[in-house]
Amino acid sequence: MAKAPTEEQAKDKPAAGAADQARVRWATSQLKSSYCNVANATSTREEVVLNFGVNQNWDRMQQEFEIELQHRIILSPFAAKRLSDLLGKLIKEYETRYGELK
Repeated sequence: MAKAPTEEQAKDKPAAGAADQARVRWATSQLKSSYCNVANATSTREEVVLNFGVNQNWDRMQQEFEIELQHRIILSPFAAKRLSDLLGKLIKEYETRYGELK
């Protein structure tokens, strides 16, 4: 059976929690922003591919139209899962503030 740490041992060891977490610094010097109104995703066993683009055709009655793809992001399935969780939380917060998206 494990012994509880002594008071002196507890002082030497930092408390678990926020102090143990790594801090992230976002380097934004190379950051570029762009607007996209179309997203598409495909996957293989090894990667998830996200394509982003712009639909500039607003005539919905057209039988065929072209989407200008501007960005392709390739993720591991693990990173894609984390992104999915993050987006799910973001949408939930958005809907709490502004109402349900339909």
